[in-house]
Amino acid sequence: MNTNEEAKPKLQLTKIWKCKNESCKAWVREEFAVADQLCPMCKGPMLRTMKHLPALQKKAKARTK
Repeated sequence: MNTNEEAKPKLQLTKIWKCKNESCKAWVREEFAVADQLCPMCKGPMLRTMKHLPALQKKAKARTK
């Protein structure tokens, strides 16, 4: 394996919301979507679909004393 292949993140099928407007390229991961499901860019309707994306890294919460 060369270093270029090692640097590429593993992709996984992820649920997303994608703008229905063909001229708008906006999409958002389902876990970050808002309740009204309007496009954050053009305010148009969104469509639920799937996309291959790198996995998100979970950040550890800071411990409180």
